[in-house]
Amino acid sequence: MVIEPSKPILRIENVHQTYGVGEAAVSVLRGANLEIGRGETVALVGPSGSGKSTLLHIAGLLEQPTAGQVYFFNSPTSGLNDNARTGLRRRMLGFVYQFHHLLPELSALENVMLPQQIAGKRLADAQMDATELLRYLGLEHRLNHLPSTLSGGEQQRVAVARALANNPRLVLADEPTGNLDPKTAEHVIGLFLDLVKSTGISLLIATHDMNLAQRLDRRISVVDGVVVEV
Repeated sequence: MVIEPSKPILRIENVHQTYGVGEAAVSVLRGANLEIGRGETVALVGPSGSGKSTLLHIAGLLEQPTAGQVYFFNSPTSGLNDNARTGLRRRMLGFVYQFHHLLPELSALENVMLPQQIAGKRLADAQMDATELLRYLGLEHRLNHLPSTLSGGEQQRVAVARALANNPRLVLADEPTGNLDPKTAEHVIGLFLDLVKSTGISLLIATHDMNLAQRLDRRISVVDGVVVEV
């Protein structure tokens, strides 16, 4: 894929998503369009069931839309096979979820090293880069701790570091502070946004937290199956 800096990182064009068939069919997206530029941070807000997670999954190539097209740097993705989609996710995307999904048998450092090793990075380089990320996030004293010995906020900071480990172009986050108390959430998201903005990464984050949404460049919602600016 040839990267053109002037092109949007992500472009979703006339995307439809329907689940089920016949009378049981449910249309969640009905011609959704979205562009996210380089270094842009976008909040995806709205009530549960409006289609936020569906849009996020399609943007992350975790679901194929029923119709329409998803572009990364102006290159269409609809014709990609599973291996190519996986490779694109590995190179271009980072994911942060409400539940951190850390591997319980691996230390904080090993959890952040793992995606780098899968991508082919040398062990020593993966360890150095993972250590740097965790130190930035204030976890230098917890590198060798298992997830079960970390607080909720510490676990989510490890998840943030893991999402950023392979220098993605776009990070997709789904309610990343939903399980954290307000003080911890503010701390985690502050570190997250500082790191995202300092590296020029683009961000699409689904959230119910309007205080968080107001800190991003744009706010969008899914209304009647289409994307609208808030």
